[in-house]
Amino acid sequence: MSEPRKLRCYQYVTRPYDEVRALLHREPLELLQRATGTATARGGALVATLHVAAAGIEMGVDIKPSLTKIRDAEGVAGLPPATVLEIDWAASRNSALFPTMHLELSAWPLSSTETQLEVVGEYRPPLGAVGKVMDAAVMHRVAEASVHRFLEDVVEQLRADLPPAP
Repeated sequence: MSEPRKLRCYQYVTRPYDEVRALLHREPLELLQRATGTATARGGALVATLHVAAAGIEMGVDIKPSLTKIRDAEGVAGLPPATVLEIDWAASRNSALFPTMHLELSAWPLSSTETQLEVVGEYRPPLGAVGKVMDAAVMHRVAEASVHRFLEDVVEQLRADLPPAP
């Protein structure tokens, strides 16, 4: 099995942290489903479609995200509190051809009306040595772009689901 590749990105949403936290706790999988657009429930399992543009070509793959844990971290030593969702995903079909991902989606307050969201995670390129070469050439860019797009979609869905800040 190949070594995992690290990923990190962040975005801001102009909504209070308490509202973002409440939504993340209340309906985390539903939020992910709405955020990824063409998501559907099939056989009781959540299937979502991630889209990414690479080299001017729009690509999409159905994924099966799973929420492994939600936790709240209290602020210590001057740090703000945070809510963390641990998410795993793999392609719903032909999973051996696509990377598997493990991500932590974190949210914490920046101000009374703004929340920062950050995704930190890793993925494992598929296909052994061949996948490692493909990853070095182009797949790492596709994986990074898909995580950025995922976070952008989550932020847009939070903006749609939560009332605007006054």
